[in-house]
Amino acid sequence: MGAMSETDTAPARRDDDASHGFFGQPRALANIFGVEMWERFSFYGMQGILLIYLYYSVERGGLGIDQPTAAGVVGAYGGAVYLATILGAWLADRLFGSERVLFWSAVVIMAGHISLALIPGVAGVLVGLLFVALGSGGLKANATRIVGTLYEEKDPRRDAGFSLFYLGINLGAFFGPLLTGLLQTTLGFHWGFALAAVGMAIGLIQYSLGRKRLPDASRHVPNPLERRRYPLVIGIGVAGIIVIVVLVLTHVINAFNLALWVIGVTIVAAIAYFVVILSSRLLNSDERSRILAFIPLFITNAAFWSLYQQQFTVVTIYSDERLNRDLFGWEFPVSWVQSINPIFIILLSGVFAAIWTKWGEKQPSTPIKFAAGTVVMGLAFFLFLFWAGGGKNSTPLLAMVGILLVFTIAELLISPVGLSASTKLAPRSFQAQMVALYFLSVALGTAMAGQLAKLYKPETEGVYFSIIGGVAVVIGILLALISPWVLRMMRGVR
Repeated sequence: MGAMSETDTAPARRDDDASHGFFGQPRALANIFGVEMWERFSFYGMQGILLIYLYYSVERGGLGIDQPTAAGVVGAYGGAVYLATILGAWLADRLFGSERVLFWSAVVIMAGHISLALIPGVAGVLVGLLFVALGSGGLKANATRIVGTLYEEKDPRRDAGFSLFYLGINLGAFFGPLLTGLLQTTLGFHWGFALAAVGMAIGLIQYSLGRKRLPDASRHVPNPLERRRYPLVIGIGVAGIIVIVVLVLTHVINAFNLALWVIGVTIVAAIAYFVVILSSRLLNSDERSRILAFIPLFITNAAFWSLYQQQFTVVTIYSDERLNRDLFGWEFPVSWVQSINPIFIILLSGVFAAIWTKWGEKQPSTPIKFAAGTVVMGLAFFLFLFWAGGGKNSTPLLAMVGILLVFTIAELLISPVGLSASTKLAPRSFQAQMVALYFLSVALGTAMAGQLAKLYKPETEGVYFSIIGGVAVVIGILLALISPWVLRMMRGVR
């Protein structure tokens, strides 16, 4: 009898362990937590040293590209990452399922970092950034979706699970720039890129070991592409690649105008998405109204990200040339500034979640949160004016910490709310496309951050920070003024 009960209950114990084995969460969450943490480690680690690698002189280990062009390349690359999320989501929805796309995206990312580490000169940058952008887009589009498959719809642990997942993202974002920057300053840029590749390899290995624990829902293809349409899709893909190669070889697309191309492609894609959705017969009047309400949110979100993503363009240049990076007689690496924001995110995301929970129905509406986030982001740029026109290394470190704290507050007002709004306003027939539209607004803002950074010069930085900060504040105020109309158009969604 005892033997019978032992064999009967053993599987139940194992199931319980699998469903509560990671801080009371499903054990499979540890797998996604790990791969996302190491992917963010490699992503932000590489991005922390990318811009200075492009514009540092050859004697300092860089490529000697002029600063405006280098900033434009970084912005275009960042925009391409968010554009690639749409491709990653489509591949998962129509062909392979989220789990397979995530795995192969991680492989492509690692290949990109290896290319940056081993291939010298501009060729390494082109191959490396192309691979990292495509892979990061695929991973970003599917990691969150797989976390969702670990929980039943009404599982009370779901929010806590996503909070843990978000913690993994920010732990990676914190440690990546610290360690790659340390290697860059002591051994050289390629060692920093190699460390990013090692980080992604660790993430890939631990993910591979736990793939079988993931639920079948993570491998499900929600809307399989019909076999007869394969040739058409392959033909479009090959034609697209040929067009891009020709444009690059004929210098129609070049390093200086790359950000403008990404901006143009993103605007065309966004307009096409809006037209396709709004003209669909599948929409009822409420759904069509909600799509129209999303348009001012889309524009405001793009404006917000065009300032926020300057952390990787203007703020990097500023940290290199204007910030006092002296720590007890030792000058810390430029990339370390990129680790300040993740610390504040980790400290404050729970605080914001608690505030919204406590306020409940009294909390500000979605358009007001968007407006507030954009205004606060503009004010963060005004804070640079206190130290405008100073000499080399004249801005105190505490000033930069304070400015990036304001960046973080702005982010927490708008970023989590934005993705949530895109799902709440989505028509039943276009849920994935609405999330894609949200990412297009981020792609547009990120590419604009690179294009705007071309205008930054230390000699005229007062004008630069004033105008860009002022435009953001005006856009935020305009959204606040039309928020009653936006709320009416949202038809019951707050």
